[in-house]
Amino acid sequence: MSAEKDKTSLADTPKGVSAAAVPDGDALERAEANAPTRGFWVRLQRIAARFGAGFFVFLLAVFAFDRLAPPDLSPLARTSTFVVDKDGQVLRAFTNRDGVWRLPATPDQVDPLYLRMLLAYEDKRFHRHWGIDPRALGRALRQAAEAGRIVSGASTITMQTARLLEPRRRGLPAKLAEMARALQLEARLTKKQILAAYLTMAPYGGNIEGVRAASLAYLGKEPTRLTPAEAALLVILPQSPSRGRPDRHPEVARRARDKVLRVMVRRGVLTAAQAREAMETPVPRRRRAMPFDAPHLTRGLAAARRDGVGASGPRIVRTTIDAELQRSMQRMVSHAVGSLHANAGIAVLVVENATGRIRAYIGSPDFFASRRAGQIDMVRAVRSPGSTLKPFVYGMGFDDRIIHSETVIADVPTRFDDYQPENFLRVYHGEVSVREALRQSLNVPAVVVLDGVGPTRLASRLRQAGATLVFDKNSPKPGLPLALGGVGLTLHDLVMLYTGLANGGRVRPLSVLARDGAALPEVRRIVSRAAAWQLARILEGAPPPDEYVAAQNTRERRRIAYKTGTSYGFRDAWAVGYDATHTIGVWVGRPDGTPSPGRYGRKTAAPILFRAFGLLPVVDGPMPGRAPAGVVLASRGGLPLRLQRFGKAARQGGLLSATRPLTIAFPPDGAIVELKRAGVGNAFRKLPLAADGGRKPLRWLVNGRPILSHPHRRQARWSPDGVGFVRITVIDADGRVTSAAARLK
Repeated sequence: MSAEKDKTSLADTPKGVSAAAVPDGDALERAEANAPTRGFWVRLQRIAARFGAGFFVFLLAVFAFDRLAPPDLSPLARTSTFVVDKDGQVLRAFTNRDGVWRLPATPDQVDPLYLRMLLAYEDKRFHRHWGIDPRALGRALRQAAEAGRIVSGASTITMQTARLLEPRRRGLPAKLAEMARALQLEARLTKKQILAAYLTMAPYGGNIEGVRAASLAYLGKEPTRLTPAEAALLVILPQSPSRGRPDRHPEVARRARDKVLRVMVRRGVLTAAQAREAMETPVPRRRRAMPFDAPHLTRGLAAARRDGVGASGPRIVRTTIDAELQRSMQRMVSHAVGSLHANAGIAVLVVENATGRIRAYIGSPDFFASRRAGQIDMVRAVRSPGSTLKPFVYGMGFDDRIIHSETVIADVPTRFDDYQPENFLRVYHGEVSVREALRQSLNVPAVVVLDGVGPTRLASRLRQAGATLVFDKNSPKPGLPLALGGVGLTLHDLVMLYTGLANGGRVRPLSVLARDGAALPEVRRIVSRAAAWQLARILEGAPPPDEYVAAQNTRERRRIAYKTGTSYGFRDAWAVGYDATHTIGVWVGRPDGTPSPGRYGRKTAAPILFRAFGLLPVVDGPMPGRAPAGVVLASRGGLPLRLQRFGKAARQGGLLSATRPLTIAFPPDGAIVELKRAGVGNAFRKLPLAADGGRKPLRWLVNGRPILSHPHRRQARWSPDGVGFVRITVIDADGRVTSAAARLK
């Protein structure tokens, strides 16, 4: 695959056309490059008419040869299977069946500077000849006769492509065969197609073929934007792909590259200053790994493609993934998993609300883990969703008009036949509003509302929205535990359901395969727009993770409506949230399903959710501020009587607060509490305080002094100033007082 000798004169350029314009191409070249070359035979017929019967016989012989021995174009289809993002960036590639990295490339997918340099160095009359360049051939023969040896080659890009399609031992017979094949290629393909075949199959050392694979392997980027130094290296490497590999023979590669740069100056493609600067650039000395983004997703997509889906032609899988966002998420998750417990896994799914298109997909932070856990795609794994289904329980309650966000509901120990749900910390809050019950993820109120809505109806609604629910074989029918995670669900389906809340109650199936021009999938309603609006207002007011500041206190004022969940036994920690444009779901846990004590949704998954949103642009809140039709805007006292209370509180005309005395759940009276250092100076970590019973608002005192706390929460946090005995007191809205003494050590 030899280039024309550097001494080629500019006089070879057609009269009236500058040297710099030849590689770039004028209007005639562009027209010929894109026009069908069936006109090749028409031109031969015109020549035959001009030169008489002898040439007509030659024409018949060429035609017969072409029909009896057509060129084999099948190698062009033996490319790597590879998966690209929404803009065509490679996410992951797989070697073809010969173990070769061969990524198809077209002239539109490479830097125009590289194309100008390639044609100026290899075949500057590419757009004017018919596969054989008579001038270059005559010059090569003349130089060989004068020197007694081959001085310069005469191979055109078309001839080199023919040799790549049918490799032969070098020699005169092989050269003649290449010429014949070059004529055949020109008769069958456009100039653009021939150039694309060369860009796809040119050898670059080892198992790398094609300029796109070479650019990724040696430069670590797509060849769409190349510096002069990079373009020159990619031009010269196919000349000697083994001896000139930069990762093995960097000095040889540098000298060859600089030779191309000097030729480019003589042929008007580069200025002398550009060439000098390029020569000062070191050549890459190592081979980079091919892109390996979204490995769990791309593995399945590529396997489907290799198994015959679109088996003809290049095996390209086009997705909706945003490569830059995907890589940012992967880096964030890799950093986050280092601070978690042993063998922990993280899965993250990012979806565009309006279209349902998946923009980032992380099935596990470590695909190459030595344990099998790294290979498990936790986006598709069936797990218990914990409390993440509670918004849909309340949403159906809103639609049934049995509750309102300000409806009072009782959070007290309650038995439903043989089922008695408990709150997460076994602390009960007495009389609460539905808004507060959902924000604090209280279990008993959610089950009370589900009892009114009906678990079978909820399960049916979730299934109609497209979710696959997996129930225990021993309890195949939906029951009240459904509200607390008593069902199997994937992160994929959970995020899909939450996009319905973000879209005003309408769920659209998620998609990851790009379908240009295809209509978006049909939507299914899971709750009304009014219910979705109320849920967004409640969930965006949920307290953020401990290390984050509430949206109203930040400059960006990023508002996220989100819900956390923890499955039984601390096996799964969840956080799912949405804003105006995206919905993100996070799962944290051990892929083998073993418990992770002390790791729960708000503590473990929610911080990762907020970091994930931090990688997206700041947008408006999850839903428009104006309430849609059907929403009753009223305080508790202004609600219709039937909406003021729900459950036992409604039937008994109020909460049995007298039967729920005010107590301190933590620390209990007489407890000995071991303090832990905060890690900064000599300060201690904050001590959690929890109350049970009574009526809010609550006030907390330690040793008779008030402490800062949220009056409408039953938990508070206090910073001890040292060890010793303390007396903790809480006072409720009715003046009830209770105290507990504890010793801190």
